[in-house]
Amino acid sequence: MAPRDTELIADEEGFGIKASAIAMVMEVASPGKGNQDRDRVRKRREYARAGIPLYVLIDDYDGQGAVTLFTGPRPDKADWEDIHRVPYGTEVTIPEGPAKGFVIGEAITGPKRS
Repeated sequence: MAPRDTELIADEEGFGIKASAIAMVMEVASPGKGNQDRDRVRKRREYARAGIPLYVLIDDYDGQGAVTLFTGPRPDKADWEDIHRVPYGTEVTIPEGPAKGFVIGEAITGPKRS
């Protein structure tokens, strides 16, 4: 999620926007080991390094399915202060930012899988 007026936050190359302007990243993990490694490890580190306040990963391939909230970025460590993971079917509420209060639950992920 980024501001609507992206002209003021364009990156130096003009290909996108500055990461510092991003309030939240929410994504669904992609199939395939290489893609999952990218979503779970590389993107997680780069979003923290960029100081993006919140990363939400919806992951069909994490056990029986999980939603993980990463908050409190530590750019110096390329990691997060708080990592909150819940299995599919368990409600989790976005704690901050433009989607604060939005609930991710069975309506989005489906019930817990066994």
